[in-house]
Amino acid sequence: MWEVFALRYATQERMARENFLHPPDPHDQPMPMDYFFWLLRRPGGSGGEDIIVDTGFTPEMAQARKRRVIRPVPAGLAALGVDPASVRDVVITHLHYDHAGNLALFPNALFHLQEREMAFATGANMCFSCLRVAFEVEDVVAMVRALYADRVRFHDGEGAIAPGVSVHRVGGHTDGLQMVRVETARGPVVLASDASHFYANMERENPFPIVFNVGEMARGWHAARKLAGDAARVIPGHDPEIRRRYPTAGDDEIFALHLPPR
Repeated sequence: MWEVFALRYATQERMARENFLHPPDPHDQPMPMDYFFWLLRRPGGSGGEDIIVDTGFTPEMAQARKRRVIRPVPAGLAALGVDPASVRDVVITHLHYDHAGNLALFPNALFHLQEREMAFATGANMCFSCLRVAFEVEDVVAMVRALYADRVRFHDGEGAIAPGVSVHRVGGHTDGLQMVRVETARGPVVLASDASHFYANMERENPFPIVFNVGEMARGWHAARKLAGDAARVIPGHDPEIRRRYPTAGDDEIFALHLPPR
């Protein structure tokens, strides 16, 4: 069994129309987006057993893309007593800038990535600005460098990271997007990442507009529910509602997803 923590590190003010492929009604109401990364921890284990899911972006990237940093990723890790140098496994759900920055923070980690995601981020689809807009070339290059240093483990569909932790390719948002399934005391929790940015994307079956394959994204919502066994244990990637549903863990920017919702 694992504990699962969502760490909020940034936010962005947005309107509802920006978060759906088909503008909702009303579409002119505020619908902000939060940015999270996640920590998996085995209760009673050593710090070396911590698994990080995604690595966020830097304050410099926040300035370039006009996002507001709440707390930089290193500070969030420190709040939970994590020494990045001690982390052995980092899961990257996909290579977009807000999920795959800060790779250098983890000098001793093995990065877990879908092979299709690396092919997507370095292949012909990146000839089109509409598909590469959410990638940062230096993040992709950093992953290539990690590969050449024998620090990348590719997965093809499903893969085991540790007992009770597995990854599952769903595609949709990007070609190699993967979700993470984690066994917890309340049952399996599925970190959907950007398979669904908000609860409402899944519930209304209305995709977030940055999408590579709409059909795969739609099937991904059903796959997430099946993997979790209960829709209440599916965690979207960017929804501020997470802060309202889940209890805090230590401070107001860390949320315990292994505990029942409030």
